[in-house]
Amino acid sequence: MKNLTTYFLKMAIVLMLPALLLTGCASRKNILMLQGLSEQTGTFTNSGKASYKLHKGDNLYIKVYSVDEKTSKFFQSDLPNLMNQTYMFLNSYTIDESGFIHVSFIDKLLVEGLSIEESKNLIQKALNEYFKECTVVVKLVSFQVSVLGEVNSPGSFTIEKEQVNLFQALGLAGGAKDFSNLRKVTLVRQTDTGSQVQVLDMTNQKILESEFFYLMPNDIVYIQPVKAKTNIGSAPYLLISTLSLALLALNIFLK
Repeated sequence: MKNLTTYFLKMAIVLMLPALLLTGCASRKNILMLQGLSEQTGTFTNSGKASYKLHKGDNLYIKVYSVDEKTSKFFQSDLPNLMNQTYMFLNSYTIDESGFIHVSFIDKLLVEGLSIEESKNLIQKALNEYFKECTVVVKLVSFQVSVLGEVNSPGSFTIEKEQVNLFQALGLAGGAKDFSNLRKVTLVRQTDTGSQVQVLDMTNQKILESEFFYLMPNDIVYIQPVKAKTNIGSAPYLLISTLSLALLALNIFLK
């Protein structure tokens, strides 16, 4: 009778192990990025790499340098030049509802719809009418993206350059967790009329050519968990419950 009990227990464990292993491996296909590139190389063209176009509400940090001492003093700030985000924000100019910025000694300039480089050239041209041998530096202060969900370090991140792509943003957030579903990455983008929601597949190499591959300021990236996560989390309890029921059934059967 003892051998029969041991036999049934072994059979129960053998039957349950494949199900548990399959559950544990269910998310592997959802976390491997750019599948299909492991044994080949290629060139991917992305027309969405164009520079970001300025919108109303954006903040531009504008700094003027000049070899002329009087000109330099005119544009100096009373705040210490720490060159961090707080300093840049306090010394920035906000694009108003009509798309203009207002810079000292310059008439309002229409910069909405321009790239950072184009706005820099416009400001430089306007300043050249008043000052000689001056150089303008323009940076976008309000470029932040948020990465949430199944990542190791979720949060909002300030981008110090004009462009960032999905993979770089994921890297800023510490990378994806084991149970992230990179087949269904939700991108929320703010527009003038509301929010645009797009579901992206980062496991597909075609993401490199997507118009949503490069992020825009204030984009939100949400990494969903795979459905198997909850099943894996409850697997030990399911195993204990199943074994308990098996033992109870055997005990009743063998009496």
